[in-house]
Amino acid sequence: MLDGLELSEVNLLNLEYSFRFDAEYYKPTMLYYESIIENHSGSKLLSDCADFLIGPFGSAFTVDNYTEDRTYRYIRGKDVKPLQLMDNDNVYMPESDYNRLIRYALKENDILVSVVGTIGNAALVMNKDLPGIFSCKSTVVRVRGIQAPYLLAYLNCKFGQSLLLRKERGAVQKGLNLDDLKTLNVFIPNDPNEFFQSEISKLFVTSCELLAKSKEIYKEAEELLLSELGLLDFIPNDDNIAIKSFSNSFSISGRLDSEYYQPKYDDIEQRMYSKPHTFINKEFLQIITSFDKTKDGYNYIEIGDVNVSDGVHSYNYVVTEELPANAKIKVANGDLIVSTVRPYRGAVSIINTDDTDLVVSGAFTVLRSKLESNYSIQVLQVLLRTQIYKNFMLKYNVGSSYPVIKDENVMNLPIPLLSDKIQKQIESKIKQSFALQEQSKQLLELAKRAVEVAIEDSEDSAMELINNAKY
Repeated sequence: MLDGLELSEVNLLNLEYSFRFDAEYYKPTMLYYESIIENHSGSKLLSDCADFLIGPFGSAFTVDNYTEDRTYRYIRGKDVKPLQLMDNDNVYMPESDYNRLIRYALKENDILVSVVGTIGNAALVMNKDLPGIFSCKSTVVRVRGIQAPYLLAYLNCKFGQSLLLRKERGAVQKGLNLDDLKTLNVFIPNDPNEFFQSEISKLFVTSCELLAKSKEIYKEAEELLLSELGLLDFIPNDDNIAIKSFSNSFSISGRLDSEYYQPKYDDIEQRMYSKPHTFINKEFLQIITSFDKTKDGYNYIEIGDVNVSDGVHSYNYVVTEELPANAKIKVANGDLIVSTVRPYRGAVSIINTDDTDLVVSGAFTVLRSKLESNYSIQVLQVLLRTQIYKNFMLKYNVGSSYPVIKDENVMNLPIPLLSDKIQKQIESKIKQSFALQEQSKQLLELAKRAVEVAIEDSEDSAMELINNAKY
């Protein structure tokens, strides 16, 4: 009668101090992971190897105070991603606010753990992120007696991440309490010289170096493109007044909103049309292929699965009957997906997988190169992710609280004509950038896997895994 059910029997005397009675907390997998960590002689509570700092609450700092001065960073909850902080959409605070909130100032090698919203993300604070203040949606874990990159790898491996998520409380608004966070069991390697920890730290440092090089090469590709177009230092008109006749406005566009007619858009268009150009719809097909709903499931990409900082996407397998209503378009390797929701964020990515069962949200315009076109898909990706194009696409926004643009607006965008030589140079740099990015990602995965092997088997086996890896 109980076949197929997961059951755990827990003695009342063995309930934790918090007296958790929810079944999820005592799932067999969680109890198994906990027992493995506890059975290691060097395991400690997180409170024994770290101090904690909670972020400022309430209205201590608000978005109204964001400043253009890029000195004092304000790190929001959404900036805390697994392993590293996002740095493509940074916001900054005035010096006066920074000094007022100085007790919340971050230090290099602090670990930020998200405790509200998306629970359990753990990222390392590096020198490039400083000076900075963190928000109340994260807690700082300030290590002592353990190397920060090692603890970071542990918190992101299957053991640390599972046990961390196990601590969450609440139903509608879930969160992590500081007292619960302090009781997290941490695996400490049995190595008085911290050699294994140092090897994990080296993997993290090398990964960061590769990622920095990847970004540098991508920037070179973008600057090459903008330089070729004469737009490298281009600053559009920032006037907020435009005078248009009816015949040159509504009768053509059907738009009456003032945003559409801002002078900056005219300025950008003039620059585009002054150079040899074509249009996206002349070089690329819009893909609207639906998918077979009789199949068991698909790998699904939604807007949030595109990393706006680097243009890389991820996907999750979802059984067909659980796919959201907006899962609409079947894509293929080499297609370009362009977000039509909040396009200013630049969620533009090239599908890079041979998986044939891949579906994306209808909030993407999907583009595929025409057979007769010589326009590089990599060049188009770089172009649409430039600040100039992200700004220009705002012209076509409709809606206020949830601004979107239409597929037809994407298809009708003018794009510059470039020589084959320049396109190949840009394409080569982009491929090199993405290759370095992939190597960086693999090293982080290796660090997490090595910690798992050390826990499951031995540190010697983990070191063998690291030494046999080619990087």
